[in-house]
Amino acid sequence: MIRTIVRRAAIAGGLEVAGGLSRAGLMAGARGRGAIFTLHHVRPKPARGFDPNAHLEVTPDFLDVALTTLKRDGYRFVALEHLPEALATKGGPVACFTLDDGYRNNLEHALPIFKRHQAPFTVFVAGGFVDRTHTLWWETLADLLATNETLRFDFGRGLETLHVSATAQRQATFNRIAAFIHSHDEAKAIACLNAAALDHGIDPLAITERLTLDEAGLRRLDESPLASLGAHTISHRSVARLTDAEARREIEESLRRVEAITGRRPLTFAYPYGDAPAVSPREHGIAADLGFTLAVTTQPGTLAARMQSGLHALPRISLNGHFQRSRYVSALASGIPFRLKTG
Repeated sequence: MIRTIVRRAAIAGGLEVAGGLSRAGLMAGARGRGAIFTLHHVRPKPARGFDPNAHLEVTPDFLDVALTTLKRDGYRFVALEHLPEALATKGGPVACFTLDDGYRNNLEHALPIFKRHQAPFTVFVAGGFVDRTHTLWWETLADLLATNETLRFDFGRGLETLHVSATAQRQATFNRIAAFIHSHDEAKAIACLNAAALDHGIDPLAITERLTLDEAGLRRLDESPLASLGAHTISHRSVARLTDAEARREIEESLRRVEAITGRRPLTFAYPYGDAPAVSPREHGIAADLGFTLAVTTQPGTLAARMQSGLHALPRISLNGHFQRSRYVSALASGIPFRLKTG
């Protein structure tokens, strides 16, 4: 718990430094041609004592502040699928907005803010969430830990009894189970978590139903001229850890699922998790081969006119729930934090 507080303080300090350098006109080249921003939940902040996924949500007020800030800083709002043309033309920096997983609040709370600013945005859809066949394990785990003082879980060596009455214990257990999911067969590990949740009276598929848009909701969202839908696999597993056939099937079937909803092939794809362990050059090639115009990671960075990583491994900047201040938006968009980190 102390380590988490120190880490957040260090990040905030880094953003303050980056903001100061940006305002002083130093390292201006770090901004490049603009940025792709990623979000998940956009909703009023719920009251929760244990909230391990707080980084995945921002308030509607903060989204409004972020868009206002970027406008003030001279950004042009561009639809993600039009990014290649925007990078090839002269003009001010561009900003694209993406939201992963297709949460209901993207329609209820995010859409009105994007409308207010006339900002296009892309929602990346996992087919298994739409069809209620797959679960959001991080949401299941948060609910399970928040409502129990002990639980039993098998990490592969038999059932263990875990004590989770204190916040620090809950966070440590969340981290341990998350690491287990990311280091073992993901589908089997999630099935173990779902079984544990059901044993404690929590229905993981009901969480999927409660939090994510179904096909009708996605069609309503797609009716907005500002909104577009992109693909995000079926099961939301780390594609780099799948076999060649599984990875291609996950990506291609998600393309078909989005096409069935909108009536047109999606041009954009987001790799689940999107970090270095979850994405490899193999998946970049699959996305290109299937005809996606571009694909996005969650590896942080700004955009250049010609991306060295190519259009199928584009970086994104997270608008993080722990850092909801206008000056942090400017600092992130400046690109300076990522130069400081690698410099």
